[in-house]
Amino acid sequence: MSPDRDLPPPSPVECSEALLRVFEYLDGEMGLEDQAKVRAHLDQCAECFRQYDLDQMVKLVVKRSCAEVQAPVRLRSTILTRLTLIQIESTD
Repeated sequence: MSPDRDLPPPSPVECSEALLRVFEYLDGEMGLEDQAKVRAHLDQCAECFRQYDLDQMVKLVVKRSCAEVQAPVRLRSTILTRLTLIQIESTD
């Protein structure tokens, strides 16, 4: 993926939304329609593509540098309990 320099520049609103959601995009945490929108924006906008590329490299360095550490059992239990309580409250 590389930006197409022949296309008109995207609007600043598109840039700000793309940059706000770049980690969602990198992590595969958005729907297909939103993914396509961000990808299309990155294909058009050289500046946003540079930021995306930088964010992607940072994620790779962090992943490579950090050893996989498991959360303590008590922390995991606390988080699961709170999530269950939130789920119960939201269904009431």
